[in-house]
Amino acid sequence: MDMVLYLKNLDCPHCAEKIRTAAEKVPFVKEADMNFMAKKLSLTVAAESGEAVLKEVTKIVSDMEPDVEVQLLKSSAAAAESEDEDSGDLKLDMIKIIVSAAVFAAGFFFRDTRYGLWIFLAAYMISGLEVLITAAKNIAKFRPFDECFLMTIATLGAFCIGEYPEGAAVMILYQIGELFQSYAVRRSRKSIASLMDIRPDTANVKRGDAVEEVPPETVEKGDIIVVKAGEKIPLDGIIVNGSTTLDTSALTGESVPREASAGSEAMSGCVNLTGVIEIEVTKEFGESTVSKILEMVENASAKKARSEQFITRFAKVYTPCVVIAAVLLAIIPIIAGGYDSRHIYNALSFLVVSCPCALVISVPLSFFGGIGGASARGILIKGGVTMEQLAECGTVIFDKTGTLTDGSFEITKLIPNNQSEERLLELAAIAEQGSNHPAALAVMRKFNGVPPKAEITEIAGRGVKAVNGGQTVLAGNIRLMEENGVSGLPEIRSAGTLIFVAENGVFAGAVEIADRIKPDSVKAVSELKKAGIKTVMLTGDRREAADIIGEKLGLDEWRSELLPDGKVAAMEKIMEENPRGKTVFVGDGINDAPVLMRADAGVAMGGIGSDAAIEAADAVLMTDEPSKLLEAIRFSKKTRGIVIQNIVFSLAVKGAVLILAAFSIATMWAAVFADVGVCFIAIINAVRARRCN
Repeated sequence: MDMVLYLKNLDCPHCAEKIRTAAEKVPFVKEADMNFMAKKLSLTVAAESGEAVLKEVTKIVSDMEPDVEVQLLKSSAAAAESEDEDSGDLKLDMIKIIVSAAVFAAGFFFRDTRYGLWIFLAAYMISGLEVLITAAKNIAKFRPFDECFLMTIATLGAFCIGEYPEGAAVMILYQIGELFQSYAVRRSRKSIASLMDIRPDTANVKRGDAVEEVPPETVEKGDIIVVKAGEKIPLDGIIVNGSTTLDTSALTGESVPREASAGSEAMSGCVNLTGVIEIEVTKEFGESTVSKILEMVENASAKKARSEQFITRFAKVYTPCVVIAAVLLAIIPIIAGGYDSRHIYNALSFLVVSCPCALVISVPLSFFGGIGGASARGILIKGGVTMEQLAECGTVIFDKTGTLTDGSFEITKLIPNNQSEERLLELAAIAEQGSNHPAALAVMRKFNGVPPKAEITEIAGRGVKAVNGGQTVLAGNIRLMEENGVSGLPEIRSAGTLIFVAENGVFAGAVEIADRIKPDSVKAVSELKKAGIKTVMLTGDRREAADIIGEKLGLDEWRSELLPDGKVAAMEKIMEENPRGKTVFVGDGINDAPVLMRADAGVAMGGIGSDAAIEAADAVLMTDEPSKLLEAIRFSKKTRGIVIQNIVFSLAVKGAVLILAAFSIATMWAAVFADVGVCFIAIINAVRARRCN
């Protein structure tokens, strides 16, 4: 069975990883997964052991982080309520830091008096008492290597060798860094929560002549819901009564509202701006667009990127190694040349530098910022690992229908033979008037009238035959014409499907029906090629149609007449031929799910994309614009760049200060900058990821 725990007040990513590791070792726990940004610990446990596991994990969390409260989540609504945090804790911490800093400043006026030690010690205790208590508890439980232990040893050591200002200052600045870290994490969480504030609270279900307000989770498919002006649409469905204007910005990032009336699709999460509408529900709440989006955003940080995994492993090794180095730095010189407080001072500086906070918080914060910024533009990216794959993109493979083209048929050309276009269209309408085939519907939309009635016979795999008195009309493929002795058939090169039309055995012309190229597709392919990315199209359509589409768009290559398994094989061959860079596949249909999953990164067209495609994809373009892919790639590259900047900057500064401290060149103030200062800079840099251009 699966259980999800919400860890309220959890703002330390390093602590989150320690909690996950400890929880995974609990008896009956098969797997533990920590989503730090959502503050959720997901556990897979043996049946009938949930209560025992919950009790043990709660004890682990209480021991490691006494301020963190464990809550068992039973529904998405409960999660939403739990995420509504009180900012009182942050305010209290801020007050303590301000008071401590004021006392610390006063200490300099009495530094050379007998009161100096006590004033600095008071400033130290006001800001650092909780740190001392936590460190003592962890030492008692044989878990010493954490930030509280390092700060306690370093600062108390400074007091012991008479460096009172340094000891108090290190603790105050450490707490300022912790406060800033908590603020940055909570602000990032709140920005995502407000961005995705599309969760409906209730649904108004029509029951006979009455309207009943119920939770959206209780509404079933086929129910009729009423949505008034200004309300969010709670479930996916089809408008059956009324017309309105819909604000889709929360889903697509597009600010321009769209008109909707009876027969139009209405997606959950959109806002009804004008009239009252009635919607027939087509999906239950758990399968609706709003639920899928919320799930993707909430779980985005659960898929850790390689750089996040590296930092997690690095922090486990880095801190113990630096602590051991600090001990050796203090002991070896004393053994060799006698006691000197300078060696203790250098070792204490080592301990201050050893905190990995800047790395541990800035890397996941960078990815979450990039994911949030992309979401605001209608691009849903399922995790940091996907951002890394998109950032390394070398080849983009597109599906054709619904991705590069609109996915709806229309007449693109009338090719008459010895008669007018109007007459050719009328003959086609006579034959196609009783069919529901997409090509026939396109003909009837174009004719926009009522053709003469005829006796219609469908010929499987060929087309139709219509008889109206002494008139016989054939409409279908070229084989239908040949089998009925129609002569003089021309060779016509077409990007779409050709309907050949004959009247009384004489060729009357052809109607070209095609799927239109999206205007945005030309821009997408052009910009991808400018960025040095190879563009390929894989389609199940005819070779002639694929050739014309490929040439019009300027694709590097294309392959046609492929079944779903053929697309997978073709993509694998392309990946072998282009080993440099990652391969991204963009598709929209249910038949694209296998190839979406096989690609390094699969991208689904969300607006009209099938549920299977969206589920299988690593990212979703909610506007159905292929050019959004380039924006997703740019976001990913910028975010990865920020991550690399933070890693390199943090390691470089810490490494330099460690070396200087070892040779008594760097003071504890420099060590404070290498810890708290670097953390400040890294977090500020990470927040920039939300504003990638």
